[in-house]
Amino acid sequence: MVDKSVMRARDFWTALVLIAISLFFLYQTSLIPFFQANAAGVQGRWYNSAALVPFGIFSGLLILALVLLAIAIFDGGARQAFSSIGIGYSPSESARLLCISAILAAYIFGLVPRVDFIICSALVITALIWGFRSGDRTAMATATIIVICAAAYALLMHFPRAEWTKPHDDDIATLVAFVLITILMFVRSRMLGRIDRITRLTPMIAILVPALLVIAMAFGFRQNVPNRQGLLFSKIEYHYYVNIKPLWSNR
Repeated sequence: MVDKSVMRARDFWTALVLIAISLFFLYQTSLIPFFQANAAGVQGRWYNSAALVPFGIFSGLLILALVLLAIAIFDGGARQAFSSIGIGYSPSESARLLCISAILAAYIFGLVPRVDFIICSALVITALIWGFRSGDRTAMATATIIVICAAAYALLMHFPRAEWTKPHDDDIATLVAFVLITILMFVRSRMLGRIDRITRLTPMIAILVPALLVIAMAFGFRQNVPNRQGLLFSKIEYHYYVNIKPLWSNR
């Protein structure tokens, strides 16, 4: 069990990194027209600006990072972070951080630009919950390998640029990876005798969270979303405009 002071030291450094990332992306987002008259092609409609969702996401991330920083400082995390003990470095902790970094890099650079957003996000959410919640090294390594393989396929088959109008082979490969990691999660949990509530809810959370997010972005805030021709989102968009929207538009 990691000492609480060590955990707060890690929280301290993590909060600083998140604050730096949030400020960087908030600055980049500020370069997108927000109150400009022709933002997003709509005259005077600020809520249609492409900057709205990034501002909300990174402002929320900044607030959470500041809260985490305050908690870490009040619990002595800052003193611990600059002490000789530091953050409790160990080879296992380095492996854990390396695996998380590899999953996020595969997601950002390999999956999101090429694969249906719902499918690739479901894969990564499942990998992060299963691989890093319980401290099971086998789960961590397996989850990382599966995500990297899915991203590598998308990169190799559709490099250097995404081909969203092409056959959904990368979407299908990522969907197979999601099904595989879900099966392995339940099998591994049963072997260890701990299929708890979080394990049972993980597939539902992994699918619903990105699905609701992308639906809100596309139809609520009218924002552009990654890969509108993706395997799942294209079906959602079709049924929305063909079957759902006419119900209240009298068409």
